[in-house]
Amino acid sequence: MKGSDKWGQGGGPRIRVEFVLAVLDDGVTRWLWALFGVLLFAGGIVSLIHPRETFAGFAEILGFVFLLIGIIWTVQAFAERVFNDLWWMSLVRGILLIVLAFWTSGQFFLERAYTLLIFAGIWALLKGVTDIVRAFQLRDLGSD
Repeated sequence: MKGSDKWGQGGGPRIRVEFVLAVLDDGVTRWLWALFGVLLFAGGIVSLIHPRETFAGFAEILGFVFLLIGIIWTVQAFAERVFNDLWWMSLVRGILLIVLAFWTSGQFFLERAYTLLIFAGIWALLKGVTDIVRAFQLRDLGSD
């Protein structure tokens, strides 16, 4: 597959470039790279030792990300209202994501695992549907 590394992700070459830049850095930031490397390595080990707590932290962060993106989408909808006829779609998806964020924060641990999986899929679905609708809008603009 073109553009993918051995893990199946397209970010492999970019990551290798960052490692090369970190090695070639001669300034004070070289120690910063080393410090972050040690901290991230330690965080990875702790995550492997305590997977339940890691997932709980990840779930809280994902709930906050849902809230933040829902707010951004809602504000974007009102900003696009002047020139976008389908501004209400962004408003609906923003409000839905805000509701999902608060619903996620009220779940117990075991239910939260399944809920987050479903909500991440809903988030992707909302984004995909909106992108498809916008693509048709752009196509209609080009034909005028």
